[in-house]
Amino acid sequence: MNWYRPFGTYELIVIGIFVIAYGLYIFRVVKIGKALNTPIYGVFGKIALRTIYFALIIIALLGPSFGSSKREIKSIGKDIMIAIDLSQSMNAADVPPTRLAKVKYELGKIIEEFSSDRIGLIIFSSEAFVQCPLTYDQAALNLFIETLHSGLVPNTGTDFGPALSMSLDKLNTKDENSINSKAKIILLISDGEDFGEGTTKALEEIKERGVKLFALGVGTAKGSKIETRNGYLKDNTGTEVITKLNNKSLKKLAARTGGKYFEINDRVNDAERLINTINKVEGEIRDARVVDVSANKYIYFLLAAFMLLLIDVLTTVKTIKI
Repeated sequence: MNWYRPFGTYELIVIGIFVIAYGLYIFRVVKIGKALNTPIYGVFGKIALRTIYFALIIIALLGPSFGSSKREIKSIGKDIMIAIDLSQSMNAADVPPTRLAKVKYELGKIIEEFSSDRIGLIIFSSEAFVQCPLTYDQAALNLFIETLHSGLVPNTGTDFGPALSMSLDKLNTKDENSINSKAKIILLISDGEDFGEGTTKALEEIKERGVKLFALGVGTAKGSKIETRNGYLKDNTGTEVITKLNNKSLKKLAARTGGKYFEINDRVNDAERLINTINKVEGEIRDARVVDVSANKYIYFLLAAFMLLLIDVLTTVKTIKI
């Protein structure tokens, strides 16, 4: 028999209080019996009854578990690689407080939702870098996300190609936790301004391998200026740059691979819809094992104690009512 909690100080204190209190009670009953010259033998039956159901309550508190059964435990999950655009346009404030700040906030909710899945993080602009490999460690992921800023990558434009190729490469690593392509997802987050030439090839590889691609556009059609330390970002002619969400390119990415497009702007937030869509992607069994399990059987002892308590309440002894 196994126990949910060990026999300890708390149980000893409760038993001690019971013994002392009942010892004083017995002393009082015996004293009254002698004074009235009445038999007190019936009292000891009550004492035995109450001692038994008190012991049953103590056993129930300890949580006895006995017997065994077999149960199959399955570990089911997905691999999700998140590619985040860190170009300067992500500092625009058309989605308050900024596009990047809003993305970081929503990513925290996404990571919390998929705690049983492996998630990785890639940052990119014109080049791509692995910020965090596929991991179950939510604390590490949240730490990496919290420290994201546009200064982590070269700001010479935006190219989806390297980010998509790197995401696909990291998803297809052969290790003991590797799963089928159907349970692998790439989430591309950007304002949609793609100036690269390698995107088409990357999309063909993603489609060929059956990996799902979801695109999340952040920004507005109206656009916004890009604030820097020295005012607003300007082009070579000295004109302040206005960055706008180019959702057409992101929609095209998703459509070419059979994926879906989602958007966050000043009026719409598709983060919840994105989470629901990813949840619908069927994960695969990573591991399955059979374990011995035993259930806490405290209820049987508690039920027996209640029945004895009921008998105690409904019965009396001669002369002295207990």
